[in-house]
Amino acid sequence: MTEVAYTKKFIKMFSALDEDLQERVVEKIELFKNPKNHKNLSVHKLHGKLKNFYSFSVDRKYRIVFQYGENKKDSILLVVGDHDMYK
Repeated sequence: MTEVAYTKKFIKMFSALDEDLQERVVEKIELFKNPKNHKNLSVHKLHGKLKNFYSFSVDRKYRIVFQYGENKKDSILLVVGDHDMYK
């Protein structure tokens, strides 16, 4: 199982989401904790200025950007939002 930590920015962005979306985010984070689910969540490495980070899907519009720890057994969730957060 993957250990998950959260940045203050992630928590602030999460708090700004509507309640239904918050529930979906929590569900996806729980799935993310099991590496066997990473393919279903479309976990992928980002490119360009975000090349050191990864992302996974909450739904068709929203994503979570994260960074793996040294051994990939832990990760820190950095931000949650739509594709505009990549800009």
